[in-house]
Amino acid sequence: MTMNIETKIEININKDISDMICLMDGRVIVVEMRGKVNILTSDGKLQKQLPIPGEPYSVTQINQNTIAITYPREKAIRIFNMENETVTKVITLDRECFGLSFSNNSLVVGLHIDEIRTIDLEGNTLKSIQLQIESVSYLANLVYCNDRVIFSDYHGNAVYCYDESGKQIWQYKQDLSQPEGLCTDKYGNIIVADYNSHRIIVISKDGQNSKVLISEEDGLDRPMCICFKHNESSGFICDEDGTYLAKFNLTSE
Repeated sequence: MTMNIETKIEININKDISDMICLMDGRVIVVEMRGKVNILTSDGKLQKQLPIPGEPYSVTQINQNTIAITYPREKAIRIFNMENETVTKVITLDRECFGLSFSNNSLVVGLHIDEIRTIDLEGNTLKSIQLQIESVSYLANLVYCNDRVIFSDYHGNAVYCYDESGKQIWQYKQDLSQPEGLCTDKYGNIIVADYNSHRIIVISKDGQNSKVLISEEDGLDRPMCICFKHNESSGFICDEDGTYLAKFNLTSE
């Protein structure tokens, strides 16, 4: 597997970035931590800022027109229709909520430091994973895929994989230095933005092997978020304070 940076786009948001996703239509959402929710065109131009109140943290797409966003201080998830630009539902939780992912018609949300909860779109709890990992600060970056939840622990320099029953499948701790955003490719491999080492690392889906895909020598600086375009092997990397989007291509040999 190899990754190359095709182009680096200056976006100059210049605010702390907490999350980024590629939308199904090719556009990109970049979330300022507790700030604005920015929609960018597929070539990195700011299209609009969504008129959503509150202090957002993490975002996921539910369908073509609908996204969900966590609001930690409010202990809430807002469901937002991008077409008519309205909040269609507010799911109130009992704890601070951070990382968010959508799959199988369910939302998976990281609650504070020790719980990953699966809820339906009405807010009903379907499953709950109780974690006992001392180093976890906030469950800020997670992905729900193939009935597994994978999340990064930037204080503990680790990536974990759990099944839906709450059993730990694997943990990966080699050579990571503050892992932040992550995503999965179509084969189930986990692509991690390793912030402090200025690298993108791929971890095999069984957690046993890894490889550095790109590093500081390739022009990478403090990568915070990474996402694939919908059903493609290309995507974007965003740095900590939203100065650039790096468009990458991933090839498997």
